[in-house]
Amino acid sequence: MPVSWAASKRKYAVSLERAVNATGILMHSGLGRAALSEAARAALDTAAQGYCTLALDLDTGRRGQRDARVSRLLAELTGAEAATVVNNNAAATVLILHALAKGKEVIVSRGQLVEIGGSFRMPDVMSMSGAVLREVGTTNKTHLRDYAEAVNENTGAILRVHHSNYRIVGFAEEPGIEELVELGRKHALPVIDDVGSGALVDLQAFGLQTEPLVTASVRAGADVVCFSGDKLIGGPQSGLIVGKAEAVARIKKDPLARALRCGKLTIAAMEATLKLFLASEKLTQAHPFYRMLSLSLDELRKRAGRVARSLAKALPEDIRIGVVESGSQVGSGSVPVETIPTICLSVASASPGPDELAKALRLGKPPVFSRIHKGAVLFDFRTILPDEDAIVGDAIRKALGR
Repeated sequence: MPVSWAASKRKYAVSLERAVNATGILMHSGLGRAALSEAARAALDTAAQGYCTLALDLDTGRRGQRDARVSRLLAELTGAEAATVVNNNAAATVLILHALAKGKEVIVSRGQLVEIGGSFRMPDVMSMSGAVLREVGTTNKTHLRDYAEAVNENTGAILRVHHSNYRIVGFAEEPGIEELVELGRKHALPVIDDVGSGALVDLQAFGLQTEPLVTASVRAGADVVCFSGDKLIGGPQSGLIVGKAEAVARIKKDPLARALRCGKLTIAAMEATLKLFLASEKLTQAHPFYRMLSLSLDELRKRAGRVARSLAKALPEDIRIGVVESGSQVGSGSVPVETIPTICLSVASASPGPDELAKALRLGKPPVFSRIHKGAVLFDFRTILPDEDAIVGDAIRKALGR
């Protein structure tokens, strides 16, 4: 029986639509992680309009490398000799290990055998690359001698993996990247540093514990460093690889490199995002993630207060509207044990209750994602974009049937 046009339209409605992130998680994996900058969105629009200069050299008219511009930017920003980009950091890890250590043992600390989002585990990622896991040390303590004693004729590389989603505190110890690089040089072994989220900016400037700085790993002499392009970098989903020219050249020539390469939209948005870091003094204005980090409590309180006063006029007294202090999170495995002071709008009502209200907000147009705390629905103004304040107020009124 033929499906009606209306039924077909409902069945195949666009699944990706704009959403409002009022959860307080700055890089919310379910909501697409980092919000792209205006520059990145403009670059996407340009690349999507028609043909683009993806892999052509304008001087010679001949085919070039699609990642050439991104590679030059990464090299300049990190101090690396060479760089490339693939479709996410897990792909970067697989490609690096396949190119540099296929069939060989890769030494890694037991305390770094992490499980990342979606139940993907580092041992499984290593297995897919064709490398052989050589686990050393214990969960809380791994010494340099553990790595040294594991080196043998079949060793292909030394790998360090950032803990990302968790921290080992207390009676814990592991060698720094400098020590591993020295050991690698002694045995002519490449040292790979998977820094996870990776950072080009020290988060201590925003009052947070710092994440691994890519520049520090490069300066320490790591042969290859890989990190996510869609977390602290704030670009599209991608995996960024920087390091020594010889190692990166081997990685780019590996057959897997073609399978894991990025398309024109990712490259366009990534290039525009990386350019923002060239003018670090303007980062808090031009880059959404760093703008969110830099927002003052006074500014957040003013915005939440305006929405609260507007709602108080439109809603009955049995619906309790307030402005409260709370904490935001960076999200996506970055700075997992710290929160950022923030200001939230609090909405509490007996009917609908918090769960029903949160669901009604998610089903609205656009969907608004909030969080529930002590019987109230909270809307965190650190992650609500400046042009979304009125949208949040309207969504609350509609969800409450007003």
